[in-house]
Amino acid sequence: MKSQQVCPTCKGKKMVVGNCECNAEWRSLDGENGFNDCRCEPDIECPDCRGKGYIE
Repeated sequence: MKSQQVCPTCKGKKMVVGNCECNAEWRSLDGENGFNDCRCEPDIECPDCRGKGYIE
C-alpha cells in the first residue's frame, strides 16, 4: 500500500479558505452583526488533492 502525503496546498484540511479583504469604504449594514467592512471569496475544494487532504 502506498503512503499518503499530506497535501501541501490545503495542509490536509481538504478545503482552501477564501481570501477576505476589508475596507471601511465598503461598509454596509449587516442585519445580524452590525457593520460589515469585508468581502470574502467562498471556500473551495482543494484543486491539488481534489478535497481528499492528501496526495495519492
